Amino acid sequence: MHLTHLECPRCGLEHPADKPQNLCGCGSPLLARYDLATVAATVTPEQFGLRPADLWRYRELLPVADPRFVTTLGEGWTPMWRAPAYGHEIGIADLIVKDEGLTPTGSFKARGAAVGVSRARELGVERIAMPTNGNAGAAWATYAARAGMGATIAMPLAAPTICRQECLAAGADLRLVDGLINDAGREIAELVAGSDGRIFDAGTLREPYRLEGKKTMGYEIVEQLGWQVPDVIVYPTGGGVGLIGIHKALHEMRELGWVEDRLPRLVAVQSTGCAPIVRAFAAGEARAIPWADAHTVAFGITVPAPLGDELILTALRDSAGTAIAVDDAEILTDLRDFAAREGLLLCPEGAACLTAARHLRAGGWIRPDERVVVLNTGAGIKYPGLV
Repeated sequence: MHLTHLECPRCGLEHPADKPQNLCGCGSPLLARYDLATVAATVTPEQFGLRPADLWRYRELLPVADPRFVTTLGEGWTPMWRAPAYGHEIGIADLIVKDEGLTPTGSFKARGAAVGVSRARELGVERIAMPTNGNAGAAWATYAARAGMGATIAMPLAAPTICRQECLAAGADLRLVDGLINDAGREIAELVAGSDGRIFDAGTLREPYRLEGKKTMGYEIVEQLGWQVPDVIVYPTGGGVGLIGIHKALHEMRELGWVEDRLPRLVAVQSTGCAPIVRAFAAGEARAIPWADAHTVAFGITVPAPLGDELILTALRDSAGTAIAVDDAEILTDLRDFAAREGLLLCPEGAACLTAARHLRAGGWIRPDERVVVLNTGAGIKYPGLV
């Protein structure tokens, strides 16, 4: 393992990586740092193709030292589908969908859970707790069960029913909350505070290793394109861990010398019913103001006050990207249109990315000759009744 330390992106303070860590004292999430010079001398991009087709192929850039603690269900290495019919319709000839719906728990959350649970297990954690909009809780409960760890999951009553069932099937202590994810977060914070250190808070960006699992999407996109970067990556943004992770992966690859200096423009997609990042980006702010009365059919991006707002906004501006909010009615229309034309049923969060790409192409922000990758972050069949 080439993990060296954890670093606070806000105040620059370094933290040891050999014990469980949550936020920096200044309140910022922590980022895992690696000895990239040694990684570059140890492995070349060509070697990854000889390894198993899962996210652990990038083990030199992941935080688990002892392979005995790796907790896996074969997550990662999801397909990249070209979408010529829909792409032609909206004016993007080179439109590609990375389909995270084919991960073990049916969403991209399995990546973060696999790496987060593996590292927590290695560091001696026996029970994790977290708030969730659904898919993350299902993934962490599943991987915790596989690792022999306990899990307490707090979930809004309105979350997808199948995610609730996944948590119960995995034996998690499931707590349903009449409210939004921030209300579930308060319940978990009280639980952790009263546990005398026996329960570890694994909420979004409150531990540094979920991000490391999510960043493997960035490595895969580039490897699957022959170690070439696309022009644009469009990402549904609630807590924003995937977008932050992809941005981190791209910078690691550039420092490793595996890609050229030109990096993709990142797009954060939100719903008009919950768009704190879009509002902050448009106003030129460094932080997002919590969104009042948040609601959207794309439940996974209903995050009124994302903890990683600074990191999301930094990733967008650093990549010359943008943030866009799309309407629920258009999300559902594009979900149905795409399924009819391409034969792939997206989750509503993935469909939101199509709506965003359509608007950005119509407005000229995306040019007709550009290669655009959109992330479908979950399986459409987990959302019955939307089509």
